[in-house]
Amino acid sequence: MARAAEEKLSFFEHLAELRTRILWSVAAIGVGFLATFYFSDRIIGFLARTLPVKLAFLTPTEAFWANMKVAMICGLFLALPVVLYQVWAFVSPGLYQHERRYALPFVIIGTVFFAIGVSFAVWVVIPFALKFLLTYKTQDLTPVLSINSYVDFVLKFTLAFGLVFELPLAITLASRMGLVTPQFLARNRKYAILINFVIAAILTPTPDIFNQTLMAGPLIILYEIGIIAARFFGKRPKPAPAT
Repeated sequence: MARAAEEKLSFFEHLAELRTRILWSVAAIGVGFLATFYFSDRIIGFLARTLPVKLAFLTPTEAFWANMKVAMICGLFLALPVVLYQVWAFVSPGLYQHERRYALPFVIIGTVFFAIGVSFAVWVVIPFALKFLLTYKTQDLTPVLSINSYVDFVLKFTLAFGLVFELPLAITLASRMGLVTPQFLARNRKYAILINFVIAAILTPTPDIFNQTLMAGPLIILYEIGIIAARFFGKRPKPAPAT
């Protein structure tokens, strides 16, 4: 009975810890939102720098909400180190003492890879995708892009690529937890390549193979980086007992 009560208390303490970590993350995102809202119009102008037409708004509130959305996502980008730290702080009690020293590398590497993914989307993928979409059989058409639809288009792909570039970190953590092994990942490489191209075909906005390869290519490279990282930082198999 005492043991059941102890487990129940531990469960509620776990929920309280989760709530605290979520509140800290939300607060950090809120600070990031306030810091970027003033510059949201400039950020939208930067994102629309390659467009051949000016953005339009179709309802009186559309421009305002588009700026709010951009500030919220940029606030999330700025607060990402804090959010990643809160994730680590939540799972760290279940780790060994020597594993907790990876907190700082986890936060730094996660932030850097996310930033690389976002930058790759903004500077490479989105301009190529827009060039294809705005010139494909549109000789007799005039493009009219609403600010809300364009912001949604850009933000979805920056978030997607930011998360995709976390693949090596996710593989390393999964290996560290014993869920996968580098040998298993290497043995199933051909299936991973096929899955990567399927994911790219779903997430990229254009049907041409070039833009799909722009996403599938980095996925394959990141998968290989994840295998290498898992070999160095993954869970070590226990030696067989001596007979």
